[in-house]
Amino acid sequence: MIILATLASYAAGWVLGVPALVPFLNAAPAWWLMARALQRRQINGAIAIMLLWAATMAVCATTMSAVGWTRRGGTELFLQAEYKNQMIAWVQTGVGPESDPSTFVPRHLAYAAVFATAAVATGGVLAMPMGAVLMNSMGDYVGTLAARGAHPWPLVLLGWHPWALLRIIGFVILGVVLSGVVLSRVLTFEYSLRTQQRWLGIAIALLAVDIVLKWALAPAWSPLLRGLAGW
Repeated sequence: MIILATLASYAAGWVLGVPALVPFLNAAPAWWLMARALQRRQINGAIAIMLLWAATMAVCATTMSAVGWTRRGGTELFLQAEYKNQMIAWVQTGVGPESDPSTFVPRHLAYAAVFATAAVATGGVLAMPMGAVLMNSMGDYVGTLAARGAHPWPLVLLGWHPWALLRIIGFVILGVVLSGVVLSRVLTFEYSLRTQQRWLGIAIALLAVDIVLKWALAPAWSPLLRGLAGW
């Protein structure tokens, strides 16, 4: 169900052609399924739903960008289109925030803080569209990289950088666990963050490893992608 609903959200977003609506369309069905799973006290199920949602978004956004379906009436369908250009320039030159810890560490911490605050304050209603924006931006970059490069499939696989995948999983877990605070009050079910310390620990650990891996691997990843692209 979550796969079909996510596919439908992209189709609706393309038909409407309003970029600001796309992340909300992406998030709506997944949020509802997550909330229902949490109401049934199925935290593992809620996390699984959201991981499948993120994976489906990754495939959809990457594919749409690779085949040129991210423009509607001359307008970029995904928000933060400048991220794609920044990342392509990083692959071409090795220079950019992706390889600069003084830039990406504060940015990652800020994103995590805003995302966590939105999740705990709104029950995920605003956090999930934020996650959708980030996923679509990443997919737009990877799809563009694959379309312009000499070896599309390796570029797709390696364009989703390993540290980024860990960050996505960490954000998913963090979003689900923190969303339960408000949702438990709105939907009247028992829930306590104290019982979710294990999941919170896993999420924080993944976000920390994301930074460490990016710091260590990003300088070498750019030449690797550049070579596969034939640039």
